[in-house]
Amino acid sequence: MNDKDLIQYDEDDAVVFIQNYLPQEIKGKYSNDEINYIIDIVYEFYDKKGFMDDNTTDENQMVNIDEDEIIDYVLKNTKKDKINDFQSEDIAFIIQGELAYCESIGIFE
Repeated sequence: MNDKDLIQYDEDDAVVFIQNYLPQEIKGKYSNDEINYIIDIVYEFYDKKGFMDDNTTDENQMVNIDEDEIIDYVLKNTKKDKINDFQSEDIAFIIQGELAYCESIGIFE
């Protein structure tokens, strides 16, 4: 991600996009703040893995992201922080919704 990408990324828009992206049975299950919290943990994971470092990633390089590893990381953090009782399937949908939002605004181009 570069500075241009950060300018386009709007946290509030992302949360609204994700809420709309979620399957019907999950819609409304989590507050906007809870979804934002999950996104923050996901980006913390990306940062720890070096995915956010412009100096180490080649723009043309594909980044392999293990969804199970992210979900485990998020669950570990939500338990540690004693925040809600998130389900791994729900977290997967939130992550997929966030990636779809990024794609919709052209971050991955």
